[in-house]
Amino acid sequence: MLWALLLVLVCGGTRIRAEEADALPDAPSAVMQQSAAPQDETEEQRKERLRAEAEREVKTEEKQRILAVVPNFNTVENGQAVALTSGEKMRLAVRASIDPFTFVGATFLAGFSEVNDDDRGFGWGPGGFGKRVGANYADEFDGILFANAVYPILLHQDPRYFRKGRGRVVLRVKHAILSSVICRGDNGRDQPNYSNVFGNLTQGVISNAYYPSDERGVRLTLVNSATTIAGGALGNIALEFTPDIAQWWKQRKSKR
Repeated sequence: MLWALLLVLVCGGTRIRAEEADALPDAPSAVMQQSAAPQDETEEQRKERLRAEAEREVKTEEKQRILAVVPNFNTVENGQAVALTSGEKMRLAVRASIDPFTFVGATFLAGFSEVNDDDRGFGWGPGGFGKRVGANYADEFDGILFANAVYPILLHQDPRYFRKGRGRVVLRVKHAILSSVICRGDNGRDQPNYSNVFGNLTQGVISNAYYPSDERGVRLTLVNSATTIAGGALGNIALEFTPDIAQWWKQRKSKR
């Protein structure tokens, strides 16, 4: 993903000091992380309370951006959150897929593809550039829709990245990378991230419908899927450390 690459470039230019404390244990499960409930709370009241809390969290996440530009709707900053409803998963996915930055990213990648002489079957000039923009946007849209909404709904998995936020840098990097293949289920337990893997494979299969005929096939499916998964891992690293960089920069400006 373009935003992932941009954030990694930003992170790479800044030295991050490892914290001295040992890594903290993983965030508690969704069951444990809720605020203390009244003792006389009924099951229906509990569900209503959790729905209200999830809605508050989603509204906050919908406003999250990095550098005031890059959408960051699928990140839980404190590592704790209530499980999302099916509607909320779809809502966050649609919000990200139609965000202007997604179009900007598709346009940038289209230009890079044309300059790099990729996807020759699209041709050159305005027509070829437009086809590349459309293909890149379709890749992003399909990946977001299936990996962040459709499969998470069907498999009862949480599509968000749960930021660790503290601990040694190497362990936080490991957590970010593994989040591409390990996710939190709606039951609060860690499990294989089938949603991300299947979602990106689905996106790769669909891409055969609009890429040049001489590039279609298993290779295109696997390459597009692997690229998206790798980009997601890099993006998670950026999401993990960008708040640290922002805090470091803020402190630096204050000292000046």
